[in-house]
Amino acid sequence: MKRFLKYSIFIVFSILFIAVVGFYIWTQQTYEATGELYQLVDQIDEEDGWLTFEPTTNYEKGIIIYPGAKVEPEAYSYLAQELSERGYVVGIPTFRLNLAIIDKDVAKELQAKYKQVSDWYIGGHSLGGVAASMYTKENKEIISGLFFLGSYSTESQDFSGTTLPMLSIYGERDGLTTLDDVEESKEYFSEQAAFFEIEGGNHAQFGIYGPQKGDNDAVIKVKEQQNEIIDGIDSWISSID
Repeated sequence: MKRFLKYSIFIVFSILFIAVVGFYIWTQQTYEATGELYQLVDQIDEEDGWLTFEPTTNYEKGIIIYPGAKVEPEAYSYLAQELSERGYVVGIPTFRLNLAIIDKDVAKELQAKYKQVSDWYIGGHSLGGVAASMYTKENKEIISGLFFLGSYSTESQDFSGTTLPMLSIYGERDGLTTLDDVEESKEYFSEQAAFFEIEGGNHAQFGIYGPQKGDNDAVIKVKEQQNEIIDGIDSWISSID
């Protein structure tokens, strides 16, 4: 009996070990920024786990972008660079295991660093958007707006009945966050929500990291989709004032 019990315990721990190792390996198989991104971005500096882009002028508004699952933060550097040139300080965090949902509260680090910023807008791509909504739900008093990039709010993060400014930017040809997903999620958005569809856009081109499994092909260039995202976020924030 004791021998059987020891054998059973060994089997259980072996299965758990294999599962943990397998999960870790899966999280490290990331989507890296492509060469096209490095042709568009002047410089990328990482400090204390953040890629931060500061404007050359005085600023009072900040933007935090949570990457999608297993997507390297550098893939969103073009968005950050261009938004910083429009007067925002922009930060992209790195995450343990490359999953934003594990460290959803990391936004507080950047907010603590830039105390001169009076208005913070947070959002993310795909699973990063879900993590950003979780953070916002728990910290509404220090967030001025929430945005989703190829992502959406859920029943557990229900903002209906609130006046929180929200933005959903989604791609017409997104194979992972579909048009049906976006439509069905609208009931969980606030009264101050705006929705913007990128015609011909897909899921992967919310960053610049190449094709993604399960996605559809875009019929517009990645830079065109990126510029529409930048214009959409900037116009949305400007409309809140």
